[in-house]
Amino acid sequence: MFKTILVPTDASESARRALMTALEIAQELGSQIVLLHVVYTPEALGYTLSSGVAVPQEEISIYGREALTAALAGIDTGNIEIMPKQLPGHPAAAILKELESGHYDLVIMGSRGYGPISGSLLGSISQRVLGKASCPVMIVK
Repeated sequence: MFKTILVPTDASESARRALMTALEIAQELGSQIVLLHVVYTPEALGYTLSSGVAVPQEEISIYGREALTAALAGIDTGNIEIMPKQLPGHPAAAILKELESGHYDLVIMGSRGYGPISGSLLGSISQRVLGKASCPVMIVK
């Protein structure tokens, strides 16, 4: 039923709980997990660097790898296939764009991360993904 699960992460405690939930579901259903970290870039926030150039891809890769490593630290993934992925941009927009590929059957994400903007009940990123996603979304508290 849920062959591929997208788990966006910012390595927060809420995101770790979402990953643990995804691992339980994946274990029961034989699913694979794509663990996604979106690196905020100045361009995504409407800023231009003083040099006028974009953030180098190398820096985005370093930040993304560090976040993905932190997200998995101390978690036993067992025999679940986890594919790490990183993208630059604004988290909600990047997650929704990733979902457009049609490769995902379920999104599992935390209710509130450490993003700079937060909604009143859910984090603004979870709120936006929940409202616009093309597949089922599970929000973990």
